[in-house]
Amino acid sequence: MTRYRRPEPAGSRYATAEGARRLREELDYLWRIHRPQVTRAVAEAAAQGDRSENAEYIYGKKQLREIDRRVRHLRKRLDGLVVVTRPPDDVTRVFFGAWVRIEDEEGLEIEIRIVGPDEIDPARRYVSMDSPLARALMGRRRDDEITVEVPGGPRTYVVTEVRYESETGE
Repeated sequence: MTRYRRPEPAGSRYATAEGARRLREELDYLWRIHRPQVTRAVAEAAAQGDRSENAEYIYGKKQLREIDRRVRHLRKRLDGLVVVTRPPDDVTRVFFGAWVRIEDEEGLEIEIRIVGPDEIDPARRYVSMDSPLARALMGRRRDDEITVEVPGGPRTYVVTEVRYESETGE
């Protein structure tokens, strides 16, 4: 067994202004607030003596490694991020940042927003632009039909609405 891990393919470098702001806020929180708290807790646990059987110390060190790993990841992502702040010239077509309403064969409508891979949020209906559904939607217009291969077999959707909103909700 080897420790080698194949590097994950880099996702798209695009993000909405809201997504970039959330990433910067997470980095700021981890670096300025959370990491110093955990560092103090580890120092207090280390002062108690034998570190080999000190669960607080061991857990704190593990937590510091996880925080540092996430901080490295966020810094690397933010360095190469392309923030998209305005809608495309042709707002009748589906591109990055679009809210898209689609209808399946049974007449069930869903609305999704196409965002960057760092912004995925199923609760808010944010779908990565790298997903099969978003790739199939890119460049489409209202009333276009798409077919997406899903684990249960191919599904067909019809685009019923395409819209873009600014970050202020206009």
